Amino acid sequence: MAKSIAPRPRPVAVAIDGRPSSLWRNRDYMLLWAGQAVSSFGSQITQLTFPLLVLAITGSPAQAGFVGALRALPFALLSLPAGALVDRWDRKRLMIWCDAGRAVALGSVPLALALGLLGLPQLALVSLIEGTLFLFFNLAESSALPQVVEREQLPGALTQNQVTDSLSQLLGPSLGGALYALGAAVPFVADAVSYAASLLTLFFIRRPLQEERTAASGRLRDEMAEGVTWLWGQTMLRFLALLTGGLMVCSVGYPLIMIILGQQIGASELEIGIIFAGGGAGSIVGGLMTPWLQRRFRFGPLMIWSAWLWALTWLCVLVAPNVPTLALANAAAFIIVPIYMITQYRYRLAATPDRLQGRMNAVFRLIVWGSQPLGIALAGLLLERIGPQQTIVWLFVPQLILALAATANGALRRAGWES
Repeated sequence: MAKSIAPRPRPVAVAIDGRPSSLWRNRDYMLLWAGQAVSSFGSQITQLTFPLLVLAITGSPAQAGFVGALRALPFALLSLPAGALVDRWDRKRLMIWCDAGRAVALGSVPLALALGLLGLPQLALVSLIEGTLFLFFNLAESSALPQVVEREQLPGALTQNQVTDSLSQLLGPSLGGALYALGAAVPFVADAVSYAASLLTLFFIRRPLQEERTAASGRLRDEMAEGVTWLWGQTMLRFLALLTGGLMVCSVGYPLIMIILGQQIGASELEIGIIFAGGGAGSIVGGLMTPWLQRRFRFGPLMIWSAWLWALTWLCVLVAPNVPTLALANAAAFIIVPIYMITQYRYRLAATPDRLQGRMNAVFRLIVWGSQPLGIALAGLLLERIGPQQTIVWLFVPQLILALAATANGALRRAGWES
């Protein structure tokens, strides 16, 4: 089995007063961040327009849910081998190839539309390809982050990344709705261009995105098994994975639910984009609050309160009768998401050695995202059978149970940042 060579020490960038230097002076991090900011913006544009296009072609929420489930399917089938391969391969080169593949896949949609050849099979295939390449890219990017920032800069980098994603959630859907109104192909052109821009920024990163290591000599399945065994042996990481996975499987159909709710009250594509933008605004607020909360609360209590608010704010959209109130309810529900996600992400990145980062992230994502296809498909079926309001209530119940489980976990209640 391949083992890490002791890495050459990296100099810690410090300012004159002895504190870690600003992230804005970290060239490699800024390149990585800028590429991901553009890519995230493009992805938020098509997060709204992809199901809108499927609904326009088929008229079926269930088929829209099926196509969305295909994007999440690689998390269930490929997470473990992808994590092991990310720990073997050059992360930078892998990320470049993933961006190139996603640009081609998304670019095929406007081309097929222009030729009058676009159908559900192609949309399903594009969704599957995009999800597969996203899995590899995301594992590589998550594992590389601790290599481009110092440990003291990691909380700030995680917050900056989350706020950027939140800003994309705020602006991307609104722009997506406006672009879709101009033409169904336009949002997909924008997303393809965003992947090409991300690819270019990666070329200019100088710092290696992994520690030095010998060529892999063991079997891939042994390395996969090592990742599973290691994470499962970490009591806190195991519980975090199960808790996060449970909350996510109940929430993953949320975009489709919001689209159907918006259509139910007569919202246009642009107004649905505004509703989604409310979630982005709430996410920005939550992201900006996170560093302040992390300085004042221990890890465990912050996770428990986050789980409770995640569950309870899910119900906000039930009392929203029009577009402005639905946007506000969506904003309220999304404030807690970055607080929860940044907090658990910071903890597990700091708790994992570099040689296992890819596999830890893969196992964690397998647990968290592996059931996403089921969650998306279930949301689509529930929406078609019982409508959005009852779907929200049914999906709230397991989230409430998970919040109770977090509260009952004594180790989590006592956990601090260095646990």
